[in-house]
Amino acid sequence: MIETAIFAGGCFWCVEAVFQDLIGVEKLESGYIGGHMPDPTYKQVCGGDTGHAEGLRVTFDQTQLTYGDLLDIFFATHDPTQLNRQGNDIGTQYRSAIFPLSEEQRSEAEAAIVRAQPDWLAPIVTTLEAAATWYPAEDYHQEYWNGEGQRNPYCLAVIPPKLAKLRKSYAGRIKVG
Repeated sequence: MIETAIFAGGCFWCVEAVFQDLIGVEKLESGYIGGHMPDPTYKQVCGGDTGHAEGLRVTFDQTQLTYGDLLDIFFATHDPTQLNRQGNDIGTQYRSAIFPLSEEQRSEAEAAIVRAQPDWLAPIVTTLEAAATWYPAEDYHQEYWNGEGQRNPYCLAVIPPKLAKLRKSYAGRIKVG
């Protein structure tokens, strides 16, 4: 059964890199969600005035990877205690947010926050936001880590520690090859 989930956890390049090699992930798309301006551009979203978050839309096979699994991985691979930032990326566009696409997803997200809280010293500030219009990011943002990201100093500093944590905690969930 194919389902969709939408997460925001800082720079979408970093979130995409974490989810791309998971068994059961069928498709990933970086984009913008949760703002008030139609058809925003990367430059506009980065300016912080559109209200959008940099997000990732994950299409996954629920028989191989559950929504709960995705939530647990989401909370384990970014800092959900930082309000409107991830590391040096500061602004509401980098907020930690989940955009449930159903009441069932909302309930599962609420449970995941409770499940994840003991792993963090500070309170989790991840928001649950109404699923708003999704705007795909420009083409050059898609599969960024697999291309330009491997040469981008920012990505090289931020993504490998996330991937190491993923491999250590979720080794059985990662595609081989």
